[in-house]
Amino acid sequence: MLKEIGLGVGLALLIFLWVSGYDILPLLIIGLAAGALFYLARSRGMLAKNFNTEPMAAGPGVAFSDIGGQSTAISELKEALDFIKDQETIVRLGIRPIKGILLTGPPGTGKTLLAKAAAGYTDSVFVACSGSEFIEMYAGVGAQRVRQLFQTARSSALKQKKRSALIFIDEIDILGGKRGQNTSHHEYDQTLNQLLVELDGMKTNDRVLVLVVAATNRVDMLDQALLRPGRFDRQVRVELPDKAGRLEILKLHFRNKPLADDVALEDLARETFGFSGAHLESLANEGAILAMREGGSEIRQAHFMEAIDKVMMGEKLDRRPSKSELERVAVHEVGHALLSEKIRPGSVSMLTITPRGQALGYMRQAPEDDTYLHTREYLENQIQVLLAGSIAEELILNGRSTGAGNDFEQALRTAGQIIRCGMSELGVVDPDILPADLRYRALTGIIRNQEKKVRDFLGRVGGVINQVVHILLTEEKISGEYFRSLTKKHIAH
Repeated sequence: MLKEIGLGVGLALLIFLWVSGYDILPLLIIGLAAGALFYLARSRGMLAKNFNTEPMAAGPGVAFSDIGGQSTAISELKEALDFIKDQETIVRLGIRPIKGILLTGPPGTGKTLLAKAAAGYTDSVFVACSGSEFIEMYAGVGAQRVRQLFQTARSSALKQKKRSALIFIDEIDILGGKRGQNTSHHEYDQTLNQLLVELDGMKTNDRVLVLVVAATNRVDMLDQALLRPGRFDRQVRVELPDKAGRLEILKLHFRNKPLADDVALEDLARETFGFSGAHLESLANEGAILAMREGGSEIRQAHFMEAIDKVMMGEKLDRRPSKSELERVAVHEVGHALLSEKIRPGSVSMLTITPRGQALGYMRQAPEDDTYLHTREYLENQIQVLLAGSIAEELILNGRSTGAGNDFEQALRTAGQIIRCGMSELGVVDPDILPADLRYRALTGIIRNQEKKVRDFLGRVGGVINQVVHILLTEEKISGEYFRSLTKKHIAH
């Protein structure tokens, strides 16, 4: 009401001055400038108010026992959190409290779950937000939101009579990126500076001890000032789970699902090499969905094996390739499978020419035991498997196709790894200063040697290729066991 009265009086005064012959243009300019400043200030205040964090009571439904496959990360995290649980000892010994813990690792490995479990472990209030929520076009809004975040954490802890609060910032690389990269304005830098100030202001004798836990999969993008001791004191690496970890995660996700007697979790853990916790959760869910579609009361091993393909490759496609394309796809996949079996007997898990995701066909291998070091022989064998599809097309159909493009890219990357690791004829070299022509000759030399080996082998087993292709065109999908029964007499190991 007062605002409307003020506007009416101001407008009447301007009209009176204009009628009286006064030049009101300067007054109009001043008024418009004042209105714009008021609007910007009000907008910035509203943006800051709209930043809504939702504090939760300690333990947001997640405990460390609910997280599988991350025993090392959990152990490391617990060691850091024990400083918060035993505040009296910290004060007595004069220990500076840990202010920040940075969780790094690939997406889907459970960083957010670890942060929630950490809040429960320390009986802390849990306040969560994302790095993108701090960035706005208006200067100063991000810094104001950082202050508000810490104020919310402290006030919520006092209200709930808690001694500590845990602030979780997901995707902190957006908020804490290296300063000076954004030259258009300094909003990013101001926001990061405010976070550094808040971290520096945390003390042992505060009424509420605040711990900041942040997560990122791009630690290389973070400003060094954020990573120094006294700010983020601990970096906990959250890796993709190994086979034992995958088995542990599968057991957690299968707890509430009716499983048939034929379900073998050990086999599923072996087949899911490279899967994150999120992938494994999706696998369990997709298996249940497939069972529901069939009207079954239990989830069978076949459902989960189909779900692995879906998680890896995507949903089956409605489009149907032509007969000649299907034949080419079948020849291509059989070529891959024959080399895979020659190099590692029992490695083929399944062959299919059913289009799925971006692939018209697919040969799935049973993964080896988790390995982290590879010899030149191992890498060359992988190159042979990658090249086998296109060479089988060349031998059986008298020409290659564009379907091998991705195979060639992977083969070249693997050959490049041989050079980078000093396992080629060049010896130990620096790839950054290696002349382009020398690198080219080394790469093509590695590829051509493996092409010759593959062509010699597939040339000897041309008959079995046609036999398996005929069956695959009829069945569309065959198991690894059936494939081995058809080819074992023809493959000399």
